Amino acid sequence: MDRRRASLRIRGKVQGVFYRESARTEALRLGLTGQVCNLSDGSVEAIVEGAPEAIEAFVTWCHRGPVQARVTDVERADEPARGEFSTFTVERSS
Repeated sequence: MDRRRASLRIRGKVQGVFYRESARTEALRLGLTGQVCNLSDGSVEAIVEGAPEAIEAFVTWCHRGPVQARVTDVERADEPARGEFSTFTVERSS
């Protein structure tokens, strides 16, 4: 299977609105591995690995997030998968 990796920086009202836990639920539903964490500047970082179609669906979800979120921007960088994740986790703030 062709696996890819995407690193995302999500900006807007994305902390304190269950964004990370909702992202974990969505990533697991799509069969993705990776992690998500809050950053000190108020944004959220997500790293996902998996099938390209699943990553596209996740990125689309990230543009809207959970109901309480107000996403203003999603930056994305793609690269080959590294295979370093076995599941999708919520990490402590960076």
